[in-house]
Amino acid sequence: MQKQVLIAGGGIGGLAAALGSARAGWEVRLFERAAAFSEVGAGVQIGPNVVRRLQAWGLQRALQEVAAFPERLQVRSALTGAELGALRLGSRAIERYGAAYATIHRADLHGLLLAAVRDLPLVHLNLGQTVQAHAEQGGAVLARVDCGDGRSLEVEGDALIGADGLRSRTRACLLGEAPTRVSGHLAYRAVLCQDRLPQALRSSAVTVWLGPRLHVVQYPLRRGELLNVVAIRHGRPPTDLDAWDHGANAADLEAALAPTCTPLQDLVRAVPQLGDGWRLWPLLDRPPVAGPQEMARGLVALLGDAAHPMRPYLAQGAGMAIEDAAELQRALAMHDLEVGLRLARYALNRWQRNARVQERSRANGRIFHATGPMRWGRDLAMRLLGERLLDLPWLYRGDGASAL
Repeated sequence: MQKQVLIAGGGIGGLAAALGSARAGWEVRLFERAAAFSEVGAGVQIGPNVVRRLQAWGLQRALQEVAAFPERLQVRSALTGAELGALRLGSRAIERYGAAYATIHRADLHGLLLAAVRDLPLVHLNLGQTVQAHAEQGGAVLARVDCGDGRSLEVEGDALIGADGLRSRTRACLLGEAPTRVSGHLAYRAVLCQDRLPQALRSSAVTVWLGPRLHVVQYPLRRGELLNVVAIRHGRPPTDLDAWDHGANAADLEAALAPTCTPLQDLVRAVPQLGDGWRLWPLLDRPPVAGPQEMARGLVALLGDAAHPMRPYLAQGAGMAIEDAAELQRALAMHDLEVGLRLARYALNRWQRNARVQERSRANGRIFHATGPMRWGRDLAMRLLGERLLDLPWLYRGDGASAL
């Protein structure tokens, strides 16, 4: 008999899980609480480890139509503007890792995954419905679904995947309630049309500006038509952490960047003048995954931010969710194993890699925002070693096929 998987959440992770599950031969019932599929946010970077996975799903052409493929990643001093180090991308990434390094708007990545699953006969998408709780009974998992109009449904499946984000209800039901961790960092995000920018501010590269207690990242989106700008500084978060998307005060950011070089300040000042302004995200996370039991128990597994929310300093949040979905596909296709064992295999093959990326992301945040002697040592090491420090073979060669 054909197995049926229930998926809580219709973001990037949930849609990737739906695609992987259907390709493993499972029927999929996905529940998304929003009334329409959409993706907020700005850009994401997806390394060769992720691009290879999208290629394996037949999405290379769709990716080429909406992404940008930078030739270079450069690290510069936010104070002086001087280049500290650089990493060749483009053809070198393809030669070294078998796939390109891409930058893409979150909405475009979400859209290409949605297009891939929307017409699959095995996938059933349900909008305006939230998985509130679940229980295992008689070799099946029962999910209670809130329909948003006062009605609730009880839905039965052979497995449940929680891809419902940082504040996952599936996680809370599976592992118990636990507060998220406040990082003390604030992210200001904006997207600009490059043809509206002065020529000096346009860019086709990934640029990381490092300064004391702050950094700024910029890179192209949508075939280079857009420029994504993310500024992260130390600061107190808004009081309402449940509403994670806030309007931002540009003056606060400009004041924090007052000691930085003129080109960086010109870029930041262009945002409220030429774009729709800044959006503010307080950065939250959880401790690194401590073992496979934190990603799967019985007939229920967690994926993406529901399992391992991470800080953005390794640019792998969306990538790890897609890798999760690829490993989930492999596990669900193991038809000679009981479902619980398949999910256990998924967790065993994912938890260490996710934990390593979580911890490395936190460490990068300390390095990016270093002050005093630590900053001087960082800059010197970057000048001396450059590409050797910036290249990450352990990350870009892995695709979730196995543990470390």
